Amino acid sequence: MSQFSNNYSRRKFLITAGVSAASTIFLKGCLGNPPEPTSNAGSSPTATAVPVANISPEQAPEVTKIKLGFIPIVEAAPLIIAKEKGFFAKYGMSDVEISKQANWASARDNVTIGADGGGIDGGQWQMPMPHLITEGIITGGKKVPMYVLAQLNTNGNGVAISNTHQGKGIGLNIQGAAEYIRSFPSTSGRKFKAAYTFPNANQDFWIRYWLAAGGIDPDVDIDLIAVPPAETVQGMRNGTMDAFSTGDPWPYRIVSDNIGFMSCLTTEVWPYHPEEYLAIRADWVDKHPKATKALLKGIMEAQQWCDKPENRAELVTIVSGRNYFNIPKEVITPPFQGNYQMGDGKPPIQDFNKGPLYWKDPIGSVSYPYKSHDLWFLTESIRWGFHQGQIQDVAQAKAIVDKVNREDIWREAAQEAGFTADIPTSTSRGVEKFFDGITFDPQNPEAYLQSLTIKKV
Repeated sequence: MSQFSNNYSRRKFLITAGVSAASTIFLKGCLGNPPEPTSNAGSSPTATAVPVANISPEQAPEVTKIKLGFIPIVEAAPLIIAKEKGFFAKYGMSDVEISKQANWASARDNVTIGADGGGIDGGQWQMPMPHLITEGIITGGKKVPMYVLAQLNTNGNGVAISNTHQGKGIGLNIQGAAEYIRSFPSTSGRKFKAAYTFPNANQDFWIRYWLAAGGIDPDVDIDLIAVPPAETVQGMRNGTMDAFSTGDPWPYRIVSDNIGFMSCLTTEVWPYHPEEYLAIRADWVDKHPKATKALLKGIMEAQQWCDKPENRAELVTIVSGRNYFNIPKEVITPPFQGNYQMGDGKPPIQDFNKGPLYWKDPIGSVSYPYKSHDLWFLTESIRWGFHQGQIQDVAQAKAIVDKVNREDIWREAAQEAGFTADIPTSTSRGVEKFFDGITFDPQNPEAYLQSLTIKKV
């Protein structure tokens, strides 16, 4: 954890130090986290390109090149498939570079310096990272305006628990285990320790909501910290880590290595929740509006391709390759089938719709970036007192969403591509309901905040 914190502080200092050409070169050289480009030749013998579309002159992209970052988890699949199956090239974006990022902090730093400085133009993000980068909240005060353009997926996440806690009732509803967790210091000499991969973003929110719904204050009753996945898994192996909020393929690794079990999937906490997103620097989008829509069309087609069950075996072959996830196919196959071994007496989940979905789910669009979902992430930030003095109230949160969320570009791209049947009629998905009965009405976020028992505000 100390190394993670030191790296975070050092990156923050470097970004704050200056934005001149000299400081940009210094940042590039010292961070030690340059994006790792994948081969433009493709990585899978099974990936066959689709025919190039007949692009009208008014829709032809201004440029054919962009550099997008990704993290090797299931959320990245649409970017990888759009590249490998030729969906980007179909719409004229023939030179898209997909760059593997070492971690979320590296992705943040690389988008801050931009592709012209050796970083990236955008890519895959946990929420609300694009909003926080836009406001300079996690970039040392340097504001880098970004646009949220599409949701990449839903599902694909869960909370893993160390095997040492078998039989303690740590499942979806942990009210019966709350006293066991709170009393951990008296029985074990330390607090119950849980982790996520990056502070104040998706996986931090998921585990906080789950804990608080069971009566555990994540800021008081336990130690909740940011730790890289590999270190977290090792901690569960050696008995120093108790819980992990993470995305596929890490849950399967934990279960298959017999060091932990799944207490819940995030789709059980919030059915078909917003997960990770495509976001790109605003200056790139503003300069290349037609190229942006061409990118979106390619991703939309890739998302539709990913959702077909008959394509999942090929999807596994492609994403598990050396240039992407670099893992055995058997590690990633079960989640793409919707198969999860749970634990502690809970039956396995075998439901395609409980695994990662990319284009549509049983309640509507996955790809469309609902503003109501952006608002939940920022409202939840207010709940936990994140970024105090920088995101102060719901009115400010709504203003940030309106600035960053460009669902209008998604709509235009879907219209041009002919996906008109799947264009939502509203920027809101409506009232959202969580497993504990709490509801979030985007028309009244204040009522949501008032209904929560455990919160900072």
